[in-house]
Amino acid sequence: MEPLYHIGFDDSHKAKYAILPGDPGRVEAIAAFLDNPRFHCQHREYTTWLGELRGERVLVMSTGMGGPSTAIGVEELYKTGVDTFIRVGTCGGMAEKVIGGDVVIATGAIRMEGTTREYVPIEFPAVADLDVTNALVNGAKTLGLTWHAGVVQCKDSFYGQHSPEKMPVGYELLDKWQAWIKAGSLASEMESATLYIVAQVLGARAGCVLNVVWNQERAAKGLSNPRATDPAPGIGVAIEAVKTLIG
Repeated sequence: MEPLYHIGFDDSHKAKYAILPGDPGRVEAIAAFLDNPRFHCQHREYTTWLGELRGERVLVMSTGMGGPSTAIGVEELYKTGVDTFIRVGTCGGMAEKVIGGDVVIATGAIRMEGTTREYVPIEFPAVADLDVTNALVNGAKTLGLTWHAGVVQCKDSFYGQHSPEKMPVGYELLDKWQAWIKAGSLASEMESATLYIVAQVLGARAGCVLNVVWNQERAAKGLSNPRATDPAPGIGVAIEAVKTLIG
């Protein structure tokens, strides 16, 4: 096949597994956990490295920020033969129990974004693959991390979350934010819903592990609110999960 327009490469990699950070700057650091890691391609926001785990080839590819670039990346990776996707990203805690340094494993996502509306009606849920999710949970347990599994909120506007009062629709953003918290949403991020819906439509498997940076709800209540920027916990969980899935 010809190299695909956005990601810049073809199906010659022969990998079925892909680990997907948002940040291109984290790709090489994640690939360092693989055997025989090597640079594969860089095009637009999609930086890709290739390596192996337990004899299976594994891609690490950045998706950029937000749903549209995530959808394009997953669609094109699937065309090259990838059928299992694990997002490794960051999030902000929403539930009071979720603090900086924890990891969140997203079992499902609130579709408060626009990309997935061009795939399926809003009533269709964005949920993770059970096998991938269980592998992520086992990875967090193996590494002895503080982890949470549950629903996360997925949005398009970072500043709509952090400065809703500046937005003409701030009244809606604030009301829905409180609704998500009351319903038990653990954290907020920007890519999981798209990953889950696109994977579902394609017939692929997907899961998501998130490093908690901080929790704005804890800050507002005057509670201890450590800030954590080390991506290693989530990366470790993803690597362990891929090992489990390979078997």
